[in-house]
Amino acid sequence: MRMTVLASGSKGNSTVIASAETRVLVDAGLSCRELMKRMALAKEDPAALDAILITHEHQDHVAGLSVLARRLRIPVYFTEPTHRAWIRMMTPRTTMTYAKWLEHVQREKEARAALDALETAEARLQPDLESSGPKPCDASGLIQIEAASSDVEAEEEDAPEAVFRRDSASLPAVEYFQPGTNFSIGDLSITPFTTPHDAADPCGFVFESASESIRMAIATDLGYMPPNVKRALERIDVLLLESNHDLEMLKDGPYPWAVKQRVLSRVGHLSNHATAEFLARDYDGNATYIVLGHLSETNNIPELALLSAEEAIRERGRLLGNRILLAQQSAPIVPICL
Repeated sequence: MRMTVLASGSKGNSTVIASAETRVLVDAGLSCRELMKRMALAKEDPAALDAILITHEHQDHVAGLSVLARRLRIPVYFTEPTHRAWIRMMTPRTTMTYAKWLEHVQREKEARAALDALETAEARLQPDLESSGPKPCDASGLIQIEAASSDVEAEEEDAPEAVFRRDSASLPAVEYFQPGTNFSIGDLSITPFTTPHDAADPCGFVFESASESIRMAIATDLGYMPPNVKRALERIDVLLLESNHDLEMLKDGPYPWAVKQRVLSRVGHLSNHATAEFLARDYDGNATYIVLGHLSETNNIPELALLSAEEAIRERGRLLGNRILLAQQSAPIVPICL
């Protein structure tokens, strides 16, 4: 198995998890163009991705989602509350309910079916006419309208004009999962777990390869370490764990008081101290690699996060074989392969 952290921090998060047969992208918090660039730097082939998994709907985890999914024509996995929250975020001016939105999609399916029938008839008259390719649809297979979006990339601007507008929330396919319920993509077994964060239905993931018996986990955007997260992070071989801020830097820093309170709350982010406390008290010591992620550029220093975690490990002598790495905001890290 392989973990490649493409970006981690307040400006965007994305990680590739790969087994022998399956590759998934966890979060798409950078633009499509930047994600493609990061994958090229890390020698990860975007065309080999099988799916995108979303931890929660905050912008630093979904900024490039719709464009990337449409470009690669791969499904996106959400919890249903996260999908609904994301749709509301992508259409901030609408007063349409989720049920009304689905009715709207159904009407557009009928319009698209009529258009497809016309295109089919034309294709019979012009057999050499190139196909326009698969049409985007939602989890129910309904063809969605396409509305104007400020995030349209060059590759989409080159597409033939259609009689309908691009929908910024249009995806090739949507699949739902529930925290605590295992599901599979290819040969990857995936267990999502609930995390304490101020989002609709935030979660982390444990990935296991059926053939390799290797387990990798992503646990960021945590206000604290509840019992269910501690249980989920047992027997992990590679762990991406949040170490967001230094407490004193946050308290003395430039953030407004309300933002500081939010970060410090039980639905905010883990501090260096909280992460070190977990490593010293509750961590089982199984991981070969611990990757510290989601570091704040304003309220943390990488050396502080690393020192705090290393001191926690050093207090437990048997954990000295664990290697601690730092994920970066500006560039992908070297892929971790087991």
